[in-house]
Amino acid sequence: MKIAVVAATGRGGSTALAELIRRGHDVVAIARDTSKFPGNLPSTVTVVKDDLSDIERLAAIIRGTDAVISAVGAPRDNAGADTDILVTTSAQVIEAVRKAGVPRLLVVGGCGSLWYKDGLKVVDSDVWPKFLVPIALSHMKLLTALKASAVNWTYISPPLMIDLGERTGHYRTGNDELVIDAHGKSQISFEDYAIALVDELENPKHERARFSVGS
Repeated sequence: MKIAVVAATGRGGSTALAELIRRGHDVVAIARDTSKFPGNLPSTVTVVKDDLSDIERLAAIIRGTDAVISAVGAPRDNAGADTDILVTTSAQVIEAVRKAGVPRLLVVGGCGSLWYKDGLKVVDSDVWPKFLVPIALSHMKLLTALKASAVNWTYISPPLMIDLGERTGHYRTGNDELVIDAHGKSQISFEDYAIALVDELENPKHERARFSVGS
């Protein structure tokens, strides 16, 4: 398949890119700063510089692909930053996907809106850091926007803890609930998250739906 990855240099985008390359897909890798890509990308990867500000340009870039993976994130290292940049930028991506007629949009999501326990969502629980609440709320707005859109979307929610690490090939899935292991931990590596994402891409099970993952 030919897959476009938006925001392909971040942790979510770069690990998705690596997994797609590993499986032999053709990739259009889109980023604001293309100098962040490694210099040894295979010929199956086309690198495109774009800041996602022009819907028509983005639609032209992704037109003809089989799916778009959006790894657009919200700022988290800049205190007081407008986390709704995630929502406005993602709205550009959603509209570009619609205009280009791309069959699927898969979104690297958040976990704040997942059910934790006792009817409590993660964002409202004591396990979610207060300084990350704005990011969780922005992700919830994005999920609402996807549900209202005309595109064929899938939103993949990670567990509480996700970081670069080992590609084990093991993961479990849920629906709208946080995935927690037998030891009470909710975690996964970005590498295993990417496996779950590309598995869903290759064998769709959650079209126009959200699912959660964890180790």
